[in-house]
Amino acid sequence: MKGTRSSQPDITPELLLRAYSIGLFPMADSADDPELFWVEPEIRGIIPLDAFHVSQSLAKTIRKSPLRITADSAFAAIVALCAEPAPDRPSTWINSEIKRLYGALHARGHAHSIEAWEDGELVGGLYGVSLGAAFFGESMVSRRPNASKICLVYLVERLKAQGYELLDTQFTTDHLKTFGAIDVPKARYQRMLEAAVSKPDRGF
Repeated sequence: MKGTRSSQPDITPELLLRAYSIGLFPMADSADDPELFWVEPEIRGIIPLDAFHVSQSLAKTIRKSPLRITADSAFAAIVALCAEPAPDRPSTWINSEIKRLYGALHARGHAHSIEAWEDGELVGGLYGVSLGAAFFGESMVSRRPNASKICLVYLVERLKAQGYELLDTQFTTDHLKTFGAIDVPKARYQRMLEAAVSKPDRGF
C-alpha cells in the first residue's frame, strides 16, 4: 500500500474524483489528524456484482427485519455515524476534511449513502463514491445487528439495477468475503477501473 501526504487545502472535489479515476483514495491517520494522505493498494478488494452472495440466514433476517432502508436521505449523518468511535472501532480515519470533501461530492451527485432506520433512529448504513459505472465503497457502520450488512445488500441491488460494473471495497475483510469479495492485483484492477469509469455516469 502506498501513501502520499497532502495538505488539506490542496484537495478539491474535482481532484478527488480524478484520484478515484486512477485508483487513489484519501485517508487520515485519525479523526483528529487534519492531514490526508493518498492510498494506492497493490492488492485491491472488489465484490464482483455477478457473484455477490447473500447467506440464507441473512436473507431470512432481511425478510423479518424491522429496519427501514433509504438511499441518500441522510448522507451527512451517515458519514458522521461512520466517524464515531464504537466498542469494536475505538477510532476511525474520518476527519473533518473527509466530511467536507465527501459532502461536496454528494452535493455534486458523486457520493451516496444507504441508511438503516429503526423507530425513526439512524442505526446503520454505508456511503461511497460513484464515477461512471464504478462505485467505491468508503465506510460502513452498524448500531444494530446486521444493519450494515442489510444496507450492503440493498446497495448491490441498486448498483445492478443501474448497470454498474465495478464495486470497489478498497480492501477485503472476512466480513466482506462472506459476500463474495476478492483480492485482485493492481494491474488487473486498473484495467477494470479504466473500463468502468469510461462509461457514462449511472444514476443512483
